[in-house]
Amino acid sequence: MHPIAVQTSEVLQAWGKILKGEAPSLSIEITRECPLRCPGCYAYEDGHLGGGVTLRELNDRKGQELVDGVLEVVDRLKPLHLSLVGGDPLVRYRELETMVPLLLGRGVHIQIVTSAFRVIPAAWAALRNLTVVVSIDGLQPEHDIRRTPATYERILKNIAGQKVTVHCTITGQMMKRPGYLREFLEFWTPRPEIKRVWFSLFTPQIGDDLPEILTPAERRRVMADLLQLRKVFPKLDMAPELIQQMATPPHNPDECVFALTTQTISADLKTKITPCQFGGNPDCGSCGCIASMGLAAIAAHKLGGFIPVGAIFRASVKIGRLRSNEPREQPPQFPALRVLP
Repeated sequence: MHPIAVQTSEVLQAWGKILKGEAPSLSIEITRECPLRCPGCYAYEDGHLGGGVTLRELNDRKGQELVDGVLEVVDRLKPLHLSLVGGDPLVRYRELETMVPLLLGRGVHIQIVTSAFRVIPAAWAALRNLTVVVSIDGLQPEHDIRRTPATYERILKNIAGQKVTVHCTITGQMMKRPGYLREFLEFWTPRPEIKRVWFSLFTPQIGDDLPEILTPAERRRVMADLLQLRKVFPKLDMAPELIQQMATPPHNPDECVFALTTQTISADLKTKITPCQFGGNPDCGSCGCIASMGLAAIAAHKLGGFIPVGAIFRASVKIGRLRSNEPREQPPQFPALRVLP
């Protein structure tokens, strides 16, 4: 499903779960382990899990215990969409090869987000309702420094024969160089293994002062560039309505449809990550997450040309909270009808 190619039936499915106080989407950090040490990775920040413990300190699972644990969570929460993240999920590639068919058999749409440091199982290329998202940090010189051992050379080898989605988070450093996004698309989109390309904007935590943070002028230039580039590169799978949402990110989690419709659980399969997948104290006013922007575009969509989807979701969230006896002052325990990272 395209982030804004929303069908009435999909909205109604999500609506039904929200009315019951349930999240239609679920994201699970299935492992604390990752062979990469990427600068700015939110998953390993001290505040990601709310303080007191970090992702690397959690007791995660392996083998059949992990498979059984993920299936138990999915059977209990019954999400419509499931994102498997980490760490890097391919650290647990044997467990994934077992659990993916079992999850698909439950009618769940699955998204696996990886650095592609390891070969993606060949069988996945033929599976319906499975999306493999490969995270790439810009052009090769910058990416290879930030993401070794998941270098360009290794990624190209490991995605051979697949149909993957490339996801790149745009940073302030990238936008200091004119034409950067075009060069990125010129490299990746001609390749047969690439089904689509998504971009997000770097989302900082409140109080951060990092070179990755975009200035307001750079943010506007990203939007202008993407609106033009999507006309040239069909695999840039970002509709104008989605791109335009980057100009008006939500001010807080209670305004974010993504944060209201997805529950995120960490590697012990117990710890909830709030207010969204970033955890900690994200600067919502600077958010550029494609999941948030995509869901905001869906929220602006009007069913039958009259009723805004967002109005349905927000009203339903209030009803669902009351039904589940969730205190109103608590942050939502649920962030995507469809995601990213």
